[in-house]
Order: sequence, then C-alpha cells, then structure tokens
Amino acid sequence: MITGGRSLISSQPAFSNDAKKLLVCTGNTVSIFSTSTGLQIAELEGHRGLVTSVVVVPSTTPAGKLLCYCWTSSEDGTIKYWDFSVPELMRSIDVKLPIHSMVIPGLSSQPRESSEKPSDLFGYVSVIVLKEQLGGSCALWWQIRKCNLTKSTLVGGVTLAESKNTLSITLSCSGRYMGVCDKRKLRIWEIPTKDSDHSVLQNIRLHHTKTLSTLAFHPTDRIVSAGDETGRILIWRGVGEHNFSPGNKQRSGGLMKDMEENPGVRDKDEADICTTRHWHSAEVKVLFFSSDGAYLYSGGKEGVLVVWQLDTGKQKFLPRIGSPLLYFTISSDPSLSSISCADNRIHLLKMPSMEVSRSIQGIKLRSMVLDISDGSSEGIVFDSATGLVAIRSENYCIQFYSLFDDREVSEVQVCERSHQPADEVTVVVDLVALSPEGSIMITVETRFAEEGIGGLVSLKFWSCSSSNKDFSLSTVVYEPHRDSGISSIAFHPLRHMAVTTSRGADFKVWISSQEMQQKDQMQNAGWTCHSVGSYKKKPMTAAAFSGDGSVLAVAAERVITLWDPERNILVATVGESLEPISSLAFIGKSGYVVTTSQGSKAQVSVWSMSKLSVSWSYKLKIEAVTCAMDDSLFAILALLPKPVGPLMSNEATTLDGDGVILLFRAADHVPVGIWFVRKAKGASLAFIRGSPKLEDGVTDGRSVQLLLAYLSIDHEYMLFDPLDSHTHIHKISRGNFADLEETGRFGYASLYGDLPDFSLERKQAPSITSVPSERYWETLFSGPSHNLPPLAKLCSTFLESLLQKSSAVE
Repeated sequence: MITGGRSLISSQPAFSNDAKKLLVCTGNTVSIFSTSTGLQIAELEGHRGLVTSVVVVPSTTPAGKLLCYCWTSSEDGTIKYWDFSVPELMRSIDVKLPIHSMVIPGLSSQPRESSEKPSDLFGYVSVIVLKEQLGGSCALWWQIRKCNLTKSTLVGGVTLAESKNTLSITLSCSGRYMGVCDKRKLRIWEIPTKDSDHSVLQNIRLHHTKTLSTLAFHPTDRIVSAGDETGRILIWRGVGEHNFSPGNKQRSGGLMKDMEENPGVRDKDEADICTTRHWHSAEVKVLFFSSDGAYLYSGGKEGVLVVWQLDTGKQKFLPRIGSPLLYFTISSDPSLSSISCADNRIHLLKMPSMEVSRSIQGIKLRSMVLDISDGSSEGIVFDSATGLVAIRSENYCIQFYSLFDDREVSEVQVCERSHQPADEVTVVVDLVALSPEGSIMITVETRFAEEGIGGLVSLKFWSCSSSNKDFSLSTVVYEPHRDSGISSIAFHPLRHMAVTTSRGADFKVWISSQEMQQKDQMQNAGWTCHSVGSYKKKPMTAAAFSGDGSVLAVAAERVITLWDPERNILVATVGESLEPISSLAFIGKSGYVVTTSQGSKAQVSVWSMSKLSVSWSYKLKIEAVTCAMDDSLFAILALLPKPVGPLMSNEATTLDGDGVILLFRAADHVPVGIWFVRKAKGASLAFIRGSPKLEDGVTDGRSVQLLLAYLSIDHEYMLFDPLDSHTHIHKISRGNFADLEETGRFGYASLYGDLPDFSLERKQAPSITSVPSERYWETLFSGPSHNLPPLAKLCSTFLESLLQKSSAVE
C-alpha cells in the first residue's frame, strides 16, 4: 500500500544550523527538504500521532553547524530526540498527554563554563487534558506544563497556565522569555538563568480589547508585539522591567505611576508604552522580528507579507503570494527565510529583497470555502492512465498531483482572478472532468449573482498534448443549459465526445470540431454542440458511456434512459429507483450499470442491461463509487455510523473507521473485499493503472497493475492492490532523493542505501513491492527488492564472496 498527500503546514518548520535543510512536520513524520533543490532528502519516522513541533538544537560555535540534532513533539504524547543527519532516533520520552506545542529555552542560552556541572534540560509543553465539568460532562483543556528532558519526566505539580482555549507557546530568540495568547490577554514568563525542578517562573499579563492571535519577542530589547483578529498590531515597549529585572526598584524608578505616563497601556499592565499599527484587514497570523530587531514582519489572510520599520513605521510589501500566510521562519543564514502558506506551500525567500527563490508544494488541502459553497467532492477527479489526481483549489486553480511520486505536476488557472481575502464567495469551479486518455479537461465555473444580477455559468474545454498537463483553453460556452447549472459530465471512451447533463431537463452531446486530427494538433481544436436530448421534462442528474462508447446512459431523475449518442435516439429505459439517481457508471465491459441515490432511502443498485432490470441492491449511504475500465470490478465507499480506529484496516472482523470500501464483481452481490477507512465523509475513490516507483526512483519491475486509490477528505491518500489479501505499507517520497552528500550517508549506506528489514516468517505481497515492518527502509541496491533472497542467505553469500578460497594441496 502506498501512502502520501500530507500537510506541510500543520506546524512551523525549522532550518538546520547550516541552513541547508528545512525540517517540516508532515503528519506523523518530519520530512527533511534540501533548501537548494526543494526536494525531500530524508524523513524522521517514529511518532504515531501528528507531529506538532520540531526544535533544532542550535550550534554555539562555527564547527557546531555540522551537528544535526533536533527534538520533536507529537499528539501521541511523546517527545523524541533525533540525529537527523543519519536519520536516527536517539531518545524517546512519554509524557502520556497529547502535546500541542513545545519550546526548549535551555537550548538558546549561552554555553556554560567547562568546569561547571551541566544542569538538567527542561522543555515547556502545551498539553491537552480531559477535565470533568459540572453535571458529569467532560471538556478539553490546554495546560502549560514543565518537562525535565534529562530525567524524561514531567515535573510534578507545575502547571503554568490552564485555559479552555488553544495555547500555543512562543519563545524569544534568547530563550529568556516565553508567552501565549489567551483570548484578550498575553501571558509572559521569564525563564530562570539556572532552571530546575523547583524554580518559580515570574510572569506578567498584557491586556487588549480584541482576541489576540499571535505574538513575537524582540531579539534584544524588552519589546513584545501581538496581532489581533481585526488586523491590528500592538507593540509594547519596556515590558516587565519592574517584575522581571533583579534590581527593579533602581532600574524602573517611578515608571508605573499612572496611565498618563504609560500611553496605550491597559489595566496597569507592566509596560512603558503601547503603540498600534494597522494595515491588515483580517486576522494577523504571522508576526516575527528580524534578527537585528530593526524590522517586524507581519502577514495574514490577504496573502501579503508586510515589513515594518520599527522606529519609523514605514512599510515594505511582498504582494501577490496568492494564499493566506501562516508561518514565517528565519535561518542562521541572514539571506534565507521561509514562509508557509495556507495552500500547503512553503516559499523559500532571499532576504532582504524577499524574492521567492524556490517553493515546496504539497497536495492542495481541503477548502472550507468550497465545502460551504457546494459541499460536494465533484472537484476531484482521477486520471487512471497516469496516476494523477486533479484537485480544485480556492484560488480558482486545478492542481495535477502525482499519486505515485507524491508531488505536484502542474497547475491550471481556470479563472483569472487574484487572491481576495473577503469571506464572500463570488466564483466557484463546480465540476472538473478528464477524458480517459487525459488529454482533454472540462471545467464548469459558476459566478454567483450579486443582488440578483450577473449570475453566469461557463463551460470550458481544455486540451494538452504533453504529459506534464500544461492545458490550454480551447472553447468557452456561456450558459450551456440556459438558466440551469450542470449536474454531471461524462467522456466518450474512444472519441473526443462528451456529454453534460442539467437539472433543467436536458442533456447535450459535445464533439470536437477537429476530432480526426492527431493528438498533438488538438490544442487548437474547438468544441460544438452535437445534439440535445430530454426525457419527459425530468431533471437529468447523471450520465455515462458504455465501455465501447455505443450506448449513452442518462439518469432522468429515477429512470435510466439509454441513447444512441451518434444519432441521439432513445433506445430503451431501465427500471425506476426509489430515490433520484445521483451517480451512474458502466461496470467496465460487463453489461452492467451501477447507480447510487441519496436521501432517506439511499442505496446502491446494479442493473443488467441485457435484462433491463435491477440485478441486486444494497441500502447504504454512498459517498463514492468507481468502476474498472476493462474489468467487471467496481468499488463503493459507504459511510458508517461512528468514526473510530486507525487510518486503515483490511480486517473485516472489527470496525475501524467511519467508512468502508466494498469491492464487488458486477454479477455477484457478495463483496470480494472489505476495507475500513476513516475520514470518509467527502472522500474520493478511483481505480488507477500504473506501476509505482520505489524510493530509488525505479519501478518495481512488474507489469502495469490495477490499484485502488482512496483520497480522504483531508487529501491524505493511499494506493493498494484490491485483489491482494496481504496489503503492506510501502513508503514513497516527494520526488527523487538528493545527492548522497546531502543525505549524510557513509560507508555501506552511501554505496547501496539502507538495508531493508526483511521478514523471514511473513511472505511478501505478490502485487505491490513493500516492507512489512512499521519503519520504512530503502531497498537494497538499485534493483527491485522482491528479486533478492532473504537477508540471512544474502549476508552469508556476501561474506563468502569476500573470502579467498585456498586450492587443494596434493
């Protein structure tokens, strides 16, 4: 089983000490990218929950920049210490509570004298606890706890803060202060110079009238900045000079007398002055001081990075980033920084010009805006021939993402509109469809009416002649079905012909005006309407072509109508379902049609085209259905009542997940295979033909095989062989690995790669090359691992080859 499609923006990334690597939290792992190529070069695996923070151990000497150690925290309740140059897990600490964020102030402090006894290292974590409320109900609370990393235990009885709101810890560059945003106030603590289990942390609070979203500490001065939900930026100067400083009476004097001497400071907060900057129109998500403290970086929903000159208030902008900003990270190299965006992209910036030098793009994540606008998953389609998935995004683009390589192939701008931070949605890409060979794409774009004026539906035909999916616009049809929207799109399997259906009681067949030309000339071909059909003025909800293209099936509400697509003649009608048909597909070339319907009597039905009647049906709430092109197999994704369990299980005896994948043969109502999955609501399912690549970039040496792709609502995906009874996990990476010098391998591993963990007791899967252990390793040598003998036999053979055989003495 192949997995991929993880988020790159769940937590803030971190640079290595030499700024040549970027460590990114990606699901249950930490992916390490090269900053020079943007490719993934290594991965830290070991956590069983979402990794929430990564802290690189800083170097205190120039030679120390070669050291590659880091700490990570996870929702699985563990803290791990890594050597990410190998990569290798060094230590693991179990705090037994889900960790939301973590900081380690002791790493940023100055080195001690060699004669001084080293003290314990402490980390401060934001953990999630379940507390019982009045009435017996339970609620989630966030607590700031102290952890002794040297002794691998939480410090008992030390809880710095507790809140019902999410507490994310921010640490100053010097490691002397840390703070959190808690609704309308900031909580700031001073870290003792010599921290211990019994140290008492002094703290202060700064108040505001709006909910605060982020904060930042000045690298040298006692200046704290915070952003709120309205877009304002507050800057407090002289913070904590009375409470934090040892000689506060002499140093602060009569500093905190009244409000007139402390303009902008509220509720007798301990600060000299508070000033406000306001440029952003929405919530401030990014706030960070430059390394010299002269500039303040801010960003938010507008997709613009603003650089403030702290003394003068002058601004500089990096506009048109195209997506809301989430994190800004600096490196030890003053000329390199990174910015994480909400579209699952990380930009590497050249400073101080703020030029984007390289981008790391993940799969487009689930769009809440699109969910609110239509709530469907019709914006996701699969190219079964190449293993690509097309995903619509908020910026009116279609992303083509390789499921085998786990990386973006291309992006097509459907509607020329810049990023707008307004909450009101005016344009939505409703539907996307790809032809069987992947050379033609159809999109449906809807512009909503403003005050009852200006609504428009656009049908666009796109074509490409290359494998990199660089589509060009061929034809635009405005209002193709008069005042009605388009409910579905289907392509002819052999010809450049397509059909669109409408709830306005008609369907239209479209053909290319240059259908007989070669594919490399198709990019200039236009499309015209070939015919129009209807059936008793009933809404047309779905359509599909047969395997040979001779029959067109169109769902007219509850009835299946069969048409001759060339002559537009009604051939027959099939049955009548209990609810309106929502999807329709031919099951390969078997002569069967599968339909799904929603509503109170939701069900999936298989119809025989030879008998023109239903063959069998199940009452299930169907989320997705897919059919194999050249086989009698089809699979459905059905929702289950209660979501529980891990990501996937192929054991049908226990309930694992909120959805189930059922594999059928057309004529048999008994499932061939059953898999329980989670995050099934809004998920997608498709059959894919291809041969996946291994981690060394070569294929597994097998012929093209039939795989089943499952894409969850969070756009995490898995590919597996539906006919294989032993489904193992096989890991892939984003693109090719970098050179061996960057991966930090030595000796045997530098020549042949890491040794795979073979199992002598468990037989390998016959269809997908995989490693049955939980930790994924690279394959041995450059060839496919399934051609190698077991490890025990391989080692003995290898050692014998190094021995010199003596000749027999007569």
